Amino acid sequence: QVQLVESGGGLVQAGGSLRLSCAASGRAINRDTMGWFRQAPGKEREFLASSRRIGGNVYSTNYADSMKGRAAISRDNAKNTVYLEMNSLQPEDTGVYYCAADTSGGGSLSSDYDYWGQGTQVTVSS
Repeated sequence: QVQLVESGGGLVQAGGSLRLSCAASGRAINRDTMGWFRQAPGKEREFLASSRRIGGNVYSTNYADSMKGRAAISRDNAKNTVYLEMNSLQPEDTGVYYCAADTSGGGSLSSDYDYWGQGTQVTVSS
């Protein structure tokens, strides 16, 4: 079992930046595919970014079109933590941000992931 705890959310003005953290406990996540998702009010949870281990400490990343060029997913295996840095935030980026872990390759669907954090709220004001 792995427990995931997100942090770093908050209120930010349009055009601003945030770095979200996802701290894992219970076991190491260096072999897991880690993903970030967002759920806006009244909408389904949507994929934002993922980091999948290719081998050793080499990871491939994948981004939703809405995040390309303004987000970066990264990992610090020593801290057992995954990050999502976002810039040029807009009001439509408002929502609850979740990190998730999967031991079998992950993907861009919520159903690909086995473990979820409780989420951190991000609110972007205009």
